[in-house]
Amino acid sequence: MTTAPNWTEDVKDQGQDDEAPERTGWEFFDLRTVLDGTYQPPQPTVGQRDDGIGLFYPGKLNSVAGESEGGKTWLLLLAAIVEINRGNHVVYMDFEDDAGGVVTRLLVLGASPIDLLERFHYVRPEAAPDLTDMQLFVESVASTQPTLVVVDGVTEAMSMFGLELKDNTDIAAFGRRLLRPFIKMGAAVVTLDHVVKNGDNRGRYSLGGVHKLNGLSGVMYIVEPVKPFGIGLTGRSRVRIAKDRPAQIRRHALPGGEALHWFGDLVVKSMGEEFAEAHLYPPIQRDDTDRKTREDEARFEEQKRAVVAALKKARKPLTGREVEDRVGGRNADVRKALADLVDTGVVTVQPGERNAKLHVLSNRSGSADSVRPSSSREGGESESDQGVSAGQT
Repeated sequence: MTTAPNWTEDVKDQGQDDEAPERTGWEFFDLRTVLDGTYQPPQPTVGQRDDGIGLFYPGKLNSVAGESEGGKTWLLLLAAIVEINRGNHVVYMDFEDDAGGVVTRLLVLGASPIDLLERFHYVRPEAAPDLTDMQLFVESVASTQPTLVVVDGVTEAMSMFGLELKDNTDIAAFGRRLLRPFIKMGAAVVTLDHVVKNGDNRGRYSLGGVHKLNGLSGVMYIVEPVKPFGIGLTGRSRVRIAKDRPAQIRRHALPGGEALHWFGDLVVKSMGEEFAEAHLYPPIQRDDTDRKTREDEARFEEQKRAVVAALKKARKPLTGREVEDRVGGRNADVRKALADLVDTGVVTVQPGERNAKLHVLSNRSGSADSVRPSSSREGGESESDQGVSAGQT
């Protein structure tokens, strides 16, 4: 019969020699390892954005927080596939879903069943382990030398261990008991967590004590839903940086206010129950003033096409008022479009009765398509062609 673990004491590290106790850190640090010119800051090498920028720091505690069904798991599964395709092992501790749900999503994203059997290690804890169980589990994980260890459902995990979510002491203890052994292995440990429901009071924090943020040694992302995910849908979430302790990721993001930087957009395009295409697109700056200018230009070009179409359809030259009557929109906009067509030689003005000005196409065989398209659509894809990766809100 096993006894419940005393979570007020640390789990012994694996392979520790009783005659050679683990260093506690209460010794003078040899600064020559930093001062000899060979020191390199930690780099985010686990997982990647579509442009190759890494997501998580190995040997560090990282976190992804967001609303339920906001895309947190999709983001981690995408990172898991990247690592598996590199030939690395991934350990996935799941306190919320089940093997069928997680593995099905991996297969939908294109993961190979053979690769999953070899390099994806799924765990669905049902009860808190005793110290022996924990030591055996740590040894099993260590034998795979994973680059990514995921803890999906921090709230549920802490509850299973009898720890209080809002108690900073318990949060720190949870990190020591369950997370630290895998960090020491050199893996990027990533916890998936919830955020408070009230977005106005959320800030940079996940649900629970402030130590969840303060105790992170890597990066923390906040995932904000934009469009829902689902079968046959194209879901999208905004991925923002709430914390970047090694400071190597934030420089690849754009400022986003509230101390959160915009790192990218997670997009999952479902083509049915058996296939989905997932991307983590880099952020693209869109200036609101420039966007409005492009939209105004596009409307102006459409107005000119409408004027050309009206003149072509008419059986006789038209006065300005007759053009306005035949073209929708504001009369001022129609007059502006007509004047531009006259200035560019597309429309010719002829004298009429009672000093009327009559308008006719310079080339009566012309068409509405002869008007030059809006400059905002020249030389590349439109915003719709670029899809949700453009990061429009």
